Amino acid sequence: MYNKCFINRRKSTRIYVGNVPIGCGAPITVQSMTNTKTTDIDATVKQIHALERVGADIVRVSVPTIDAAKALKIIKKQVSVPLVADIHFDYRIALKVAEYGIDCLRINPGNIGNESRIRSVVASARDNNIAIRIGINGGSLEKDIQEKFREPTPEALVESAMRYTDVMDRLNFNKFKVSVKSSDVFLAVQSYRLLASRIEQPLHIGITEAGGIRSGSVKSSVGLGILLAEGIGDTLRISLAADPIEEVKVGFDLLKSLHIRSRGINFIACPTCARQEFDVISTVNALEQRLEDIITSMDVSIIGCIVNGPGEALFTTIGVTGGHNKSGLYEDGVRKKNRLDNEQIINQLESIIRAKALMIDMSKRIKVSQID
Repeated sequence: MYNKCFINRRKSTRIYVGNVPIGCGAPITVQSMTNTKTTDIDATVKQIHALERVGADIVRVSVPTIDAAKALKIIKKQVSVPLVADIHFDYRIALKVAEYGIDCLRINPGNIGNESRIRSVVASARDNNIAIRIGINGGSLEKDIQEKFREPTPEALVESAMRYTDVMDRLNFNKFKVSVKSSDVFLAVQSYRLLASRIEQPLHIGITEAGGIRSGSVKSSVGLGILLAEGIGDTLRISLAADPIEEVKVGFDLLKSLHIRSRGINFIACPTCARQEFDVISTVNALEQRLEDIITSMDVSIIGCIVNGPGEALFTTIGVTGGHNKSGLYEDGVRKKNRLDNEQIINQLESIIRAKALMIDMSKRIKVSQID
């Protein structure tokens, strides 16, 4: 399949969030954020583990109180994915979670306080060897910037970002990334473009408060798709008013569609019409749910008839072409003699795809062992 990626990534410095590299050519990471009460340790740990299973590289946790900070210390010991502490208003909470060994601090300087407080946070991050994310948001700019620009503009967001980037430079602290988020797609895109031309730090990209799962996914895909296609972005979050697991899924689907990063199965399916020989929609929906645990990169085409089916199947790992009662099966572009029973197509395909994923993984392990 034609899958070349001609995107030239913006050059940036490299930082680490825990053991995960960000920037300087490292894979673009997908993040999400818990929506449980952080003080509910069991629920938060359970959600973080669920996010890990679907591939989240980094998870952010809100820490609004000292009690939440104490809970985060316990949570950190029960998970392996790097955690980012989301801090607003009280800089002392940032100092506390830094002591507890968090992997990254997310602060919004516009509501964290004066420069002396930011200096304290930076000093603590340096002492504990952790990263910082400067999170600028169009809805919480500093009062003087609001008065100057009267409304959020790209120049306003970037001026705020540069104010604190300059502080980091003066403090000789370079282990940080920056975001300039807005709920408006064009405002966010232009802000990131402007910031990308001004600094070399890694950029965390996202459309904040994007909305529900449908509208939010569309807005995020449009905005982040533009930026990623221009090589802008080193880590991302899809912000949805939905289960955080959906944020991770959409994030990987976005990267996969741009041939930037592939994880799991890429389903190619027809929108269906009167020619379909089996229920394509229910088949694809069922397989997406059943095969969420597979992280092996592979393309699977499920086409309900013979018009486009054979052409798609020639260039996919597993391909299905709808036929009367029984449908054609392709593997690595080669037509197989056995056919799929349309009444049992979901179960049969699940078994075939799992077996193929196992074969691919084993082949990769053999190659690695031969190199070693």
